[in-house]
Amino acid sequence: MKNESKKSVLVAFLRGINVGGHHKVPMAELKTTLANMGFSDIKTLLNSGNVVFTTAPTDIAALEARMTEALEKKFGFPIPVLIRKIKDIQRLVADNPYKEVEIHKDMRLYVTFLRNEIKSDLDLPWTSADGSFQILSSDDNMLVSVVDISKTKTTDAMSVLDKNFTKDITTRNWNTLVKISSLAK
Repeated sequence: MKNESKKSVLVAFLRGINVGGHHKVPMAELKTTLANMGFSDIKTLLNSGNVVFTTAPTDIAALEARMTEALEKKFGFPIPVLIRKIKDIQRLVADNPYKEVEIHKDMRLYVTFLRNEIKSDLDLPWTSADGSFQILSSDDNMLVSVVDISKTKTTDAMSVLDKNFTKDITTRNWNTLVKISSLAK
């Protein structure tokens, strides 16, 4: 009987790449770099740093540091990486934290991933003074939020997150997470 080690399917979220023509990271080069690091089944989604890959079971914090270091060496600028297990993303999508939210055409749904434990003076759930930005819930180093762009700019909401939860975060819209969830199926 073969003794095969179990593989882990993970999602790497790269922060701040390919935004406004800055910090360009071609997806083909990213995939090659990750393959050279020993990862397999590498799939990217969009051009904004969403990567599903398979690896041997490992410490996620150590993997984040290793990947961040390798990407900076390859591309010449810091690329913070936050990693989650695909099964956690799939569970989030299946549970749908927005099922009770009345969604309209100007509503944007976001999930923010934090590297460290959530520490903030904001009482959650939280709503901005103008009602345009709501942080609905937090769980497992993750924030679920909505932005009504008819009332504010998305960047205004992101500055609230940076100010209250540090810049060691990355945010993805809900549709992107739904697509990521299906990449591993």
